[in-house]
Amino acid sequence: MSSIEGKVVVITGASSGLGEATARLLATSGAKVFLGARRTERLNAVVTDIRRAGGQAASRTVDVTKRAEVEAFIHAAVEQFGRIDVVVNNAGVMATAPLGKALIDEWDRMIDVNLKGVLYAIAAALPIFERQHSGQFINIASVAGLKVRATNAVYAATKHAVRALSEGLRQEAGEGIRTTIISPGVVQSELPLGSSDPESAAQVKDLYQRTAIPADAVARAIAYAIEQPADVDINEIVLRPTVQEF
Repeated sequence: MSSIEGKVVVITGASSGLGEATARLLATSGAKVFLGARRTERLNAVVTDIRRAGGQAASRTVDVTKRAEVEAFIHAAVEQFGRIDVVVNNAGVMATAPLGKALIDEWDRMIDVNLKGVLYAIAAALPIFERQHSGQFINIASVAGLKVRATNAVYAATKHAVRALSEGLRQEAGEGIRTTIISPGVVQSELPLGSSDPESAAQVKDLYQRTAIPADAVARAIAYAIEQPADVDINEIVLRPTVQEF
């Protein structure tokens, strides 16, 4: 029996990209996956595919920038499957642009989704994990949380914050609660679609077209962290395309 089998895994940003790939992979290993995102039709399609393949899946529409929706989402997962074992905080946006262009609405959006969305999920799930004396948070950061490049300063700031938050959570969480940071490089997803600055968007699109690796590379890393014995806490995994320079 896989050590993933039977675990209830909650995934945000699960309608595409890394979240969808993770849901599909974990379901094939016997996990019960509960998926959240804003695009209801796309969520329903992913759930239907997983069920047709013999997996167990359910979903609820959620906007991670809204605390009440995140709390309702987490509790809906418990109602659906009786417990939760893993929360994958995957929802994210990336809007690259020089700071001088002052795209403040995009700054706010990145902070709200990439950081506050993670905080809201922790606030909702941590008491459940504490009552169970078990659970795992898997927070998707980025290589941008390790190195800042021109035009991605705000995005990098949010991902540095996710790494700091995750380390603090690791130290504070009770016995039996694990915390993992996944820091991907250039991986196929919808992240390149986030910027309204034409020049920056073109640069990101070119980078992704030249170097991106499939989303299931991240899904496999997540599965590796989950399947470890309960006394092993994989704290961080950094993965990049072999051709990526930064």
